[in-house]
Amino acid sequence: TCSSFQARLQLLQDMHISFIHVIFQITHDDSLNTGVEVVQAYIDRIQEVNPLINALVKDRFAAALQEAAQVDKLIEEETGGEDVLEDRLPLLGVPVTVKEAFALQGMPNSTGLLSRRTVISGVDAPSVALLKRAGAIPLGVTNCSELCMWLESHNHLYGITRNPYNLGRIAGGSSGGEGSIIGSGASVVGVGSDIGGSIRIPCFFNGIFGHKPTSGIVNNAGQHPPPSGQQPGFLCTGPMCRYAEDLMPMLRIMAGPAAEKLSLSAEVDLRNLRFFSVPHDGGSPLLSPVDPQLIQAQKKVVERLEADLGIKVKEVRIPQLKYSFQIWGAMMSSPGKDGKSPTTFAELMGGGKRVWPAWELFKCMLGVSPHTVAAIGLALVEMFQSSQPSQFILQQKESLQRELEELLGTDGVLLYPSHPQLAPKHHQPIFTPFNFSYTGIFNILGLPVTQCPLGLSVEGLPLGLQLVAGKLQDRLPLATALYLEKAFGGWRDPGQKFGLHII
Repeated sequence: TCSSFQARLQLLQDMHISFIHVIFQITHDDSLNTGVEVVQAYIDRIQEVNPLINALVKDRFAAALQEAAQVDKLIEEETGGEDVLEDRLPLLGVPVTVKEAFALQGMPNSTGLLSRRTVISGVDAPSVALLKRAGAIPLGVTNCSELCMWLESHNHLYGITRNPYNLGRIAGGSSGGEGSIIGSGASVVGVGSDIGGSIRIPCFFNGIFGHKPTSGIVNNAGQHPPPSGQQPGFLCTGPMCRYAEDLMPMLRIMAGPAAEKLSLSAEVDLRNLRFFSVPHDGGSPLLSPVDPQLIQAQKKVVERLEADLGIKVKEVRIPQLKYSFQIWGAMMSSPGKDGKSPTTFAELMGGGKRVWPAWELFKCMLGVSPHTVAAIGLALVEMFQSSQPSQFILQQKESLQRELEELLGTDGVLLYPSHPQLAPKHHQPIFTPFNFSYTGIFNILGLPVTQCPLGLSVEGLPLGLQLVAGKLQDRLPLATALYLEKAFGGWRDPGQKFGLHII
């Protein structure tokens, strides 16, 4: 059945009420009576905030309103009652947004690459198709970093996406457009992808919830660039939402038949779980130290869990985490089972024809390169990276995999920082390029992770943490996120930053 989704209007701000109920006029506001009005409300919100945040890069508002009118007609003609529609179309009339890297029929699919500016999707990515089949109405596609391989959503085709809590801060990447549009209250739920933290980092920076599923659960087809080498085992597609309760139904629909592997309907009693806390990676010299406010926020979660649930959260140290970046980099560049090395980033930049990073850097200095500094930098670093990981790093990876799987089992949840810093200023990640390793390591390990907001810092920026579980135990971090949302308030309205009220 459909979980609770929020309608836009002020009278519904503090109500968790499913969109199908809204469409059936079971609301406290007579002005929101139809699916068309629900969709129009979100269109209005996008038009209000998008000039500031630059998150939605191509809309399909006219088509969305037509689809909403069809929803209204379907409801009017349905004689079986609300339950029949809710069972058959659990997302009926729910507005969604989609990362531009995914194929959405009729929408661009450039991934911020100027050479792909004319590429228009003729079909839907499988995950998007499943959401549409469940009744969801896409409003448009959102910005990402060039070729989805940087933690700031910036490219020379669409420009830079801004954080709704502070327009001078980044929205994260590569699903930063989704994070920003949802965090600003202009979308209900969204579709993101994650190969190094591209769901979780934007969710963290924009104060919303997100989930990286167990590897292999959600179909990753229909994305650009396609993964190669061993990368298909690391890439994940998942939901991004303002409200924790919306993660489960989104995941269930996006996973299709594979959702049965997750036992999402099984009840979770948090008092029967084992909780562990790791405050930092152990001190890698490549990464920034964890911000004291994030360490304190994680301590507050530990204290709250222990006080409310009567459990003991065990603080642990996992020394292999210190090599997170080296492990991620080595595995991402390793050959696949067929022995073929992954497509290089320089080849992806050239659309199949390899670009020369040094030449692009020179052109960039002259202001004539079609590529961002971040993309060029990644291509330069790649030139010096071996396709064969060192034996030491392989040992660290295997040791970490065993230790975490034994630690978590089928009833463990690990608390871990989402990122060592609060949302940085624009372009600042150039100087801290390895900080994504706090999220990237779990792609390599294939573990499910839920990103959970924990209020705001003294600067007014979102705090948060990752909730990690064993393979196929996605329901455990999802249930924990529901609890933490009630305990710490979940998503916070950033509207005052705009001088506007966002709901």
